Amino acid sequence: MRMYDLIMKKRNGGMLTEEEINYMVMGFTNGEIPDYQMSAMMMAIYFQGMNEQETLDLTMSMANSGDTLDLSGIQGVKCDKHSTGGVGDKVSLILGPMAAAAGIPVAKMSGRGLGHTGGTIDKLESITGFQTSMEQEDFIKQVNEIGIALVGQTAHLAPADKKIYALRDVTATVDNMSLIAGSIMSKKLAAGAESIVLDVKCGNGAFMKSLEDAKALAECMVKIGNGAGRKTIAVISDMNEPLGYAVGNALEVAEAVEVLQGRGEPRLTELCITLGAYMLYGTGLCKAPEEGHRKMEEVLKNHFAYEKFLSFVAAQGGDTEEIKDTKKLIHADYVVEINAPEDGYISSIVAEEVGIAALMLGAGRETKESLLDYSAGFRLLKKTGDSVVKGECIALLYANAEEKIAPAKQRFLDAISFSQEPVEKQPLIKQVIQE
Repeated sequence: MRMYDLIMKKRNGGMLTEEEINYMVMGFTNGEIPDYQMSAMMMAIYFQGMNEQETLDLTMSMANSGDTLDLSGIQGVKCDKHSTGGVGDKVSLILGPMAAAAGIPVAKMSGRGLGHTGGTIDKLESITGFQTSMEQEDFIKQVNEIGIALVGQTAHLAPADKKIYALRDVTATVDNMSLIAGSIMSKKLAAGAESIVLDVKCGNGAFMKSLEDAKALAECMVKIGNGAGRKTIAVISDMNEPLGYAVGNALEVAEAVEVLQGRGEPRLTELCITLGAYMLYGTGLCKAPEEGHRKMEEVLKNHFAYEKFLSFVAAQGGDTEEIKDTKKLIHADYVVEINAPEDGYISSIVAEEVGIAALMLGAGRETKESLLDYSAGFRLLKKTGDSVVKGECIALLYANAEEKIAPAKQRFLDAISFSQEPVEKQPLIKQVIQE
């Protein structure tokens, strides 16, 4: 078998077999196939596409290219949740304890952020003492004892995807549905859960800007997951404005606590309950999503999820006093009011621009080497559809470098549009895809 022949086959519209895909992925991962040949293959795939079987075979090959997490030592049906990313997305911080409190063992690997704000691991590390690495034996023990553990993703999980994505990123071949879906799902499958719930974001702050594209990605990932024998459900949710009120690492931890205490922003709470309901349904712990919805409401109402979060933070070395009183979390030197420039209604908040403004304050990474400012970011006091009066405070800006305040504040204001007429709030949940 030669890589040259496989490139020509795909270039001419042929279908690659499972054996050919395995040869290609393993050869590239091991360094036997050079970058230029894999780049040529990615371009051929970009133009010719892959069918369902090829997409599944590619995903499985990437998933099996390195370590796979063996969760068989954990009691119960494991369910993983994945978000395609957005601005202010602190769902994993909330949903993990909710799911654990409802009886789902949560054994989750998460990554760091590159871009707008930190990833789930970065947010957790804004809690003093919180440890995001542990041996697999301790990881499994913690899940069995308290129902939840969350650690950083190992570099040996789906290494083929990491190498292939690095090539796609510099050869203009990122934007292909099979390659996008395969990249995401290879890591989810390697992480070992028997059921997967996907939160596919849609809108100006998401990778998929249109509902049509978000639906296509969701359908592709659900087919991969189900084809791999994992019960997979996708929820398409709105990302045309930041999720919740907070954007920034410690600020998002504080907001996660608000939701777990039953006093969170309604749309953020709604999303966590919806995803949790489908996690319960996907693992067979309830017969219908509606039953799961009620159970998730209960774990918030009776503070079981909040207590689970405290146990989780304590188990991983975090200071629970910062959770009991979030004012003790790391805080910024400067807190600046952002005021409405006119009367009216907020007609839109461009999530991506708010994310960039937070990045300017240090809440995200411009490069892998960038140091995060855990306390930097924004706290929105008004959302799309809310009425405002000129001069009224609509958000708070948190910063530690005075020179960063003015440009970030202006970027934030530029992201907001106003209307003289009332604006209808758009539904958060766009669609649910199960087959």
